[in-house]
Amino acid sequence: MDNQDRRSFIKSTAVMAGSTVVAALPVSPLFAAGDDAIKVALIGCGGRGTGAAADALESGQNVEIVALADAFQDNLDKAYTALKKKYGDKIKVSDSRKYVGFDAYKAAIRDADVVILTTPPGFRPLHFEEAVKAGKHVFMEKPVAVDIPGVRKVLECAAEAKKKKLNVVVGLQRRYQQNYKEAIQRIHDGVIGDVVSGQVYWNSGGVWVRPRSAGQSEMDYQMRNWYYFNWLCGDHIVEQHVHNIDIANWIKQKYPVSIQGTGSRAHRTGKEYGEIYDNFALELTYDDGTVVYSQCRHFEGINNRVDETFQATQGRVFLAANNQAIIWDAKGKEIFRYAAQNDPNPYRQEHVELFGAIASGVYKFDNAEYAAYSTLTGIIGRLACYTGQTIQWDKALTSSVNLMPDTLAWDALPKVLPNADGLYPVAVPGINSTQYI
Repeated sequence: MDNQDRRSFIKSTAVMAGSTVVAALPVSPLFAAGDDAIKVALIGCGGRGTGAAADALESGQNVEIVALADAFQDNLDKAYTALKKKYGDKIKVSDSRKYVGFDAYKAAIRDADVVILTTPPGFRPLHFEEAVKAGKHVFMEKPVAVDIPGVRKVLECAAEAKKKKLNVVVGLQRRYQQNYKEAIQRIHDGVIGDVVSGQVYWNSGGVWVRPRSAGQSEMDYQMRNWYYFNWLCGDHIVEQHVHNIDIANWIKQKYPVSIQGTGSRAHRTGKEYGEIYDNFALELTYDDGTVVYSQCRHFEGINNRVDETFQATQGRVFLAANNQAIIWDAKGKEIFRYAAQNDPNPYRQEHVELFGAIASGVYKFDNAEYAAYSTLTGIIGRLACYTGQTIQWDKALTSSVNLMPDTLAWDALPKVLPNADGLYPVAVPGINSTQYI
């Protein structure tokens, strides 16, 4: 994508100010209003997938789960048991519609009107492509890819989904959260002028580790510990911090032209942490000169911070996922404070709006585009830190580095393997940079 094409894309999507990004149009495929139930297939039966299925069932529409798919039998069984116990007859998954393995998603997609994609994000482009090809509406978790070829695939499929009038919602749930929507609408209306700088944070203690078991294959181990391998996760700057990065892009209504930064493995250095870093610090530079500072880390036992703040020519704003939103003018006077009033859970609200549109027979959501570009922002940030280079957005879009294994099978090998001591190769800026870009 050259500069002119990129500017045209950004101009055409400048209405990224929330969850609804297309006019409500009649929906063409599969489910039509008046059908008895909206049939849903869950692809990826871990904790997030089980939660997303529950949110779909609580959307207020007549929803049934009719198929489950996962690489692991035990994940599928746990999800089925939990959902069946709580939702009973809404779980209409016969044994013949419980699909296990790397190709399980293909059969499950055929059984449904809507697919929920909640596997590790490395599989997202592949699964999204199959869903769009089959003409299904989609809810998919963030991020939507782990490498740049994957982002390009998602963008291609997003364009095809538009043509087919398929509703696509992505789990960047802050876009469905009332405090963010109200505050950012005021910013876009110009209440504090032009945003000129910002800081976005996801600093926390990190996530789970699953020990290696005797006789476990390398593919099985990495799949179980997907958070610590880039072909599955993309590193936490992509998998987790994409939420905060997306807020910067949403507020700016554009994407960075260049990114530079630094990162390392300072605390989580053991072999159980695979190949990912435990801290990143970035500068996202936009075409108007705005610089947004981005910071994320996984350090145990120290101060946590997950929020966003921005400075503008006539004031500033603070935002956080715990329903906070405060806007001040240039003199420090508070001019807006969001007051939550029994606000809906934003994770559930995504499904309320998606299934409401489907039940009404309208095409309303095309979240895949902005999700792909915010995912890309995180990926470029990872590459900038891994290499120690300032990376230009347009140049990055041409990358052909594909992180996925050549073969997806339990006896196949991922591209990144441990040495004799069980340690995985880790990016060292200036030393082994070229393999990453």
